[in-house]
Amino acid sequence: MLARRIVVACSLMSCLDGAHAASTTRASDADLATMSLEELMNVEVTSVSKRPERLSAAAASIFVISGEDIRRSGATTLPEVLRLAPNLQVAQGHASGYAINARGLNNTAANKLLVLIDGRSVYTSLFSGVFWDVQDVVLEDVERIEVISGPGGTLWGTNAVNGVINVITRSSKDTQGGLAAGGAGNREFGATVRYGGTLGADGSYRVYGKHLDHDGTSTASGAGKSDAWHKSQGGFRADWGGARDQFTVQGDAYQGSIGQPLPGTVSITGVTLALDTISVSGANLLGRWARNLEGGSSLSVQAYFDRTERTVPPTFGEALNTYDLQLQHSLRPLGMHTVTWGAQYRYAMDRVANSAILAFLPARQNQTWLSLFAQDEMALRDDLRLTLGLRIERNDYTGYEFLPSARLAWTVAQDHLLWTAATRTVRAPSRLDRDTFVPATAPFLLAGGPDVRSEIANVYEIGYRGRPADKLSYSVTAYHADYDHLRTQEIAPGGASLIFGSGMEGMTGGVEMWGTYQVSRTWRLRGGLTVLNEKLRLKPGSNDVTAPRAQEGLDPERTWIFASSHDLPHRTEFDVRVRHVSELPSVALPAYTAVDIRLGWRVRPDLEFSVSGQNLFGSGHAEFTDPVNRTEFQRAVFFKVLSRF
Repeated sequence: MLARRIVVACSLMSCLDGAHAASTTRASDADLATMSLEELMNVEVTSVSKRPERLSAAAASIFVISGEDIRRSGATTLPEVLRLAPNLQVAQGHASGYAINARGLNNTAANKLLVLIDGRSVYTSLFSGVFWDVQDVVLEDVERIEVISGPGGTLWGTNAVNGVINVITRSSKDTQGGLAAGGAGNREFGATVRYGGTLGADGSYRVYGKHLDHDGTSTASGAGKSDAWHKSQGGFRADWGGARDQFTVQGDAYQGSIGQPLPGTVSITGVTLALDTISVSGANLLGRWARNLEGGSSLSVQAYFDRTERTVPPTFGEALNTYDLQLQHSLRPLGMHTVTWGAQYRYAMDRVANSAILAFLPARQNQTWLSLFAQDEMALRDDLRLTLGLRIERNDYTGYEFLPSARLAWTVAQDHLLWTAATRTVRAPSRLDRDTFVPATAPFLLAGGPDVRSEIANVYEIGYRGRPADKLSYSVTAYHADYDHLRTQEIAPGGASLIFGSGMEGMTGGVEMWGTYQVSRTWRLRGGLTVLNEKLRLKPGSNDVTAPRAQEGLDPERTWIFASSHDLPHRTEFDVRVRHVSELPSVALPAYTAVDIRLGWRVRPDLEFSVSGQNLFGSGHAEFTDPVNRTEFQRAVFFKVLSRF
């Protein structure tokens, strides 16, 4: 199987390389691995204040994954790329299943992390989380991924409780010409083709198509899990405009199938049913207009439509249409004040095909979210900035929610920033919280959650980011978060069924740090560490005795990562990444250390070969889910060829 996949990938690339040979050679993308640490700290980010600012001046715990980091990681999917961020917990449960979060409270339906792709929120209103198996982009087109650990609700809305991930792809004018990439390994096969061209005097476009096949995984005993994963996706992006106005239109469409992992059956009320393949499909279309106004102010309007379909036999099927409209106005500086304000309207039409064993009631539901935010950054002194912000958001379940924040940033010296923040943020109820019934008709074992409230977090942070030497930079953040109204599973009055409630509270606190050391012009080292202290407890009146202990045991107390990127002679590259995750007591999962290695060879600026290995040492490890049926991840090898033409 592996040999056949390599032949297919290399055949594809050899055909395309013939076209390359006749084309005009262009310079490759900027190599961030050769940038100085000063240049890296001056990379512009937009996720912290919703306007461009230097990374070194951003008053938040933010880690930037660059396009060059992605290329040299050997990662083939977006969740695998996110392992590069030391301030995220990324745990894989099976071939396509991931639990991803920051600062604790992680699970397979994690609902406190907001994820955006080019400004489009990809969370689902079904459970306030992300279906990671359908989130995909052409990784070679990603400019950067901004990963904020900590709350972002004032600017981004409810559900940005523990973090914000903002995936930003390059403008189409920066991806001209052709690109073809193909790869194969003992676990997967994938191929991507992309082409970009011009539109008139001031416009550009790109179109792409990609396909992936992931084999099924197996348990520690060697039992196959039937969780193979196949998906095809295509899309486009067009950009045009000048110094005053800029326009973007982009869209994607995908279709795939996902095998359901062991145990392979579901039993309820004495009936056992087989789990068939999950089918997924969807499409989205986004338009954005930005205008630079006089005096340094700016205005932007963005609208998108997103349709997702998911059929999970034999439990449920869903078709969700989401419409989103956003406006943002950044006013020109007035004295010490720089004000940004905006509004957002979101409308979702959810249609669920219920089964006899599980139902979302009502099966057809329309929801509306409306919000207004404003933020004022005040220059108290040349080296001291105070930022105050407030977002008011309305949802159909709990009405109005208020999300204030305050940030203070002191530039101690050039490239040295001390900052602190206090924020109130909210995770609003989803359909899973309020509308889930098991089975579909009475008498119910689970009868929804009519009284579920918004989960609230009050978060306090202090951080320091600095470059004490030309070859060394680092970031350290300490945080404390108080949570209230966390979801529990309660015994309903009368004891005949269970219901979802809001009977848990608690705190998380910890430290997250990372740094970069430039050993030489061709050798860079990076490391990161997180330490988490999590204490949850039931509120008076709650009778869910398992929730605190179960959740605490799903979050590792310590994680660390070490990475080395070394440019060797003859245009070869050698990358090593070692990551460690401490034990997860709730699922009896021991601590593990994984080692990934990549060797790359740039034959020419536009032709590249690489081989990547994952989990190269040890006998394999698991990362999540219950002990009986969880995947044991073994060694994996992936060969890749990439050509630009």
